Amino acid sequence: MSVQLKPEERARIPLDVVRALEEDIGPGDATAALIDADAIGDAQLVCKEPSAVLAGSEWFQTCFRALDPDLRIDWLAVDGDVLSAGQTVCRLHGRSRALLSAERSALNFLQTLSATATRTAEFVRTVAGTRARILDTRKTLPGLRLAQKYAVRCGGGHNHRIGLFDAVMVKENHIAAAGSIAAIVERARVLHPGLPVIVEVENFDELEQAIAVAADRILIDDFSLADMRQAVTISAGRVPLEVSGGVDLDSVRAIAETGVDCISIGGLSKHVQAIDFSLRLSA
Repeated sequence: MSVQLKPEERARIPLDVVRALEEDIGPGDATAALIDADAIGDAQLVCKEPSAVLAGSEWFQTCFRALDPDLRIDWLAVDGDVLSAGQTVCRLHGRSRALLSAERSALNFLQTLSATATRTAEFVRTVAGTRARILDTRKTLPGLRLAQKYAVRCGGGHNHRIGLFDAVMVKENHIAAAGSIAAIVERARVLHPGLPVIVEVENFDELEQAIAVAADRILIDDFSLADMRQAVTISAGRVPLEVSGGVDLDSVRAIAETGVDCISIGGLSKHVQAIDFSLRLSA
């Protein structure tokens, strides 16, 4: 499965890479400087874990090409592919100093983004056969939000809002301050006519109010499974319903089977364990 980068994600990659390389190399790689500047080397990247989902190949190769623009990388897998333990993911050929100096930063991107993709794929598999879509949240690693949003798609998930700017998310305190759901949704559509309006509700009365004003999506907060099923019946497909908070692999299937449309999970991007990759240079 090949996953396409959005233009804003692709534009962010060089910025992410420059920051990472500056952090790691600083004024210069003291150890790589011991290697002849003209030396050419070969390396291969191997996945050490089963069922890992690849994500972050563009970040990985951009690290190396920032130090050696002529470096060649032959990919044997694409982002979104499920890897097996011992599988060779790519082969590299270029200046040995670049291979050595960029290695850690490149692996940091790949292991982190593949971890997000792999975690997402676990949730997607668990809800297979239901109508529920798995969404990410804003609980991302600082500076890597667009990268992790991309990785979620590599794992078969879907993106929620990117930040505070591309959707209106109305919660209980907003409703209390405005006086009613109708009042704040009306205000949102006046001030932000091009943005989707998502309303969080805490009971069936608020659910009816949010449906009445045609919210673009309704987040049902702290509902029991029985109440989720009732909410699905009440909404009758008029407004998509989202569940968020406290969702894990043990509970997500039951939530999906209530008939809700979306399940957003912060753990896709914050509760991840790096995927183990090995980059070895040929002797």
